[in-house]
Amino acid sequence: MPVQLADLILPEFGLPTVEPAIPASTYRLRLEALKQRARQEGYEVFVVYADREHFANLTYLTGYDPRFEESLLLINLTGNGKPLILVGNEGLGYVRSSPIIDDLEVVLFQSFSLLGQPRTTSQPLADILALAGIKSGTRVGVAGWKHFSQPESATSAMWLEIPSYIVDTLRQITRSPEIVRNANAILMDSSRGLRAINDVDQIAWFEFAGTYSSQALRDVLFGLKPGLTEYEAFTLTRWNGIPLSCHAMLSSGERAFLGMGSPSMNRIQRGDPFTMAFGLWGGLNARAGFVVAAAAELPAGIQDYVEKLVAPYFGAIVAWYERVGIGVTGGDLYDAIHTRIGDPFFGVGLNPGHLIHLDEWLHSPIYKGSTETLQSGMALQVDVIPATGTPYFTTNIEDGLALADENLRAELASRYPDAWARIQARRAFMHEELGITLKPEVLPLSNIPAYLPPFLLAPSRAMRCQ
Repeated sequence: MPVQLADLILPEFGLPTVEPAIPASTYRLRLEALKQRARQEGYEVFVVYADREHFANLTYLTGYDPRFEESLLLINLTGNGKPLILVGNEGLGYVRSSPIIDDLEVVLFQSFSLLGQPRTTSQPLADILALAGIKSGTRVGVAGWKHFSQPESATSAMWLEIPSYIVDTLRQITRSPEIVRNANAILMDSSRGLRAINDVDQIAWFEFAGTYSSQALRDVLFGLKPGLTEYEAFTLTRWNGIPLSCHAMLSSGERAFLGMGSPSMNRIQRGDPFTMAFGLWGGLNARAGFVVAAAAELPAGIQDYVEKLVAPYFGAIVAWYERVGIGVTGGDLYDAIHTRIGDPFFGVGLNPGHLIHLDEWLHSPIYKGSTETLQSGMALQVDVIPATGTPYFTTNIEDGLALADENLRAELASRYPDAWARIQARRAFMHEELGITLKPEVLPLSNIPAYLPPFLLAPSRAMRCQ
């Protein structure tokens, strides 16, 4: 597909004035759906582990995210009692942020507290697990933050990634290690996982977060100047405090080749390679390029940077965007990228796109030969990162989108008109200015939708279809 570098006006799509909220009724429905799925798989008790880094499953179910401590949700699937939620000393107060706190029984487990804090009040873990109905022979499903497959181990269902003292205690009580099993797929499978399909409020939240994360990156791209330290450049984000889904990434010069480096006192120089990614709960955006105004400022050997790397890359991204939609297979999207930039020079090794959620990467149905079909309610991130390993460095577009059928679109437009207006404005910009034709069900969540300026001191010159 012919593409070109052109002078463009990136509109101001605006920022949210209303913060979406997930109602308590939705959390209750999620817990019921989990119970039903877990019973179908033969479990009698379901255990959800969370910590600061791996919070998303618990937050999806309860609205509570542990901060300094860990947490454990224990759900008895055979009785009518309340789920137990185990928290440390400081979690006793913050757990009340859950919209369904009255539906949960809060249990203090001080081993989840920070070192040096009191540890003499709470019951032993084995006793608490017994309160949840775990005993000899109980079939327990465990969810942490990832599951494993047969190529990794013949016993992958028994691989548990949560702390060993919890696993050891569970298996000692049940007296049968093989019945304490990894059940993350119930929540995280890329097609059937409960978190793979989102309701209208969750999509509205992702748009809320995606708007802020993308606007933050936009403000850096349009405010970047040689002489700033990386820390100073990051302050251009005007981060408003929405929790991060991953560490902040911004680096220049030789540090940029690290890919995932956080900002430092390194001073940004004219001619530097530069990369940045910024992720909030439900949205991440990234761009990369050179701190120059034109190709003539690049080293002599890479002045064809746009022609050799950026243009074919952008053409592949356009093909991805025009292909993505409900009913499309992950293999189709993989091919849209790899038939265009599958050459080893581009170094595209990871999945060309994945599901997003409160955590930056939920799972991905997009891989070679995938027959998994994309569904209404999925939130996806176009995420194709060339790793050339050469002086050409890289180029990058990472932006979020949601897929919504006609009914879901109508509900979103009715309940969240401001978000809907931003989405429609982004679609119009992509079609009219970038030449990208989206299917009706594709809802861009980014304020820099597919906007790619390769020369960062000329941010109004970006790639488009001819």
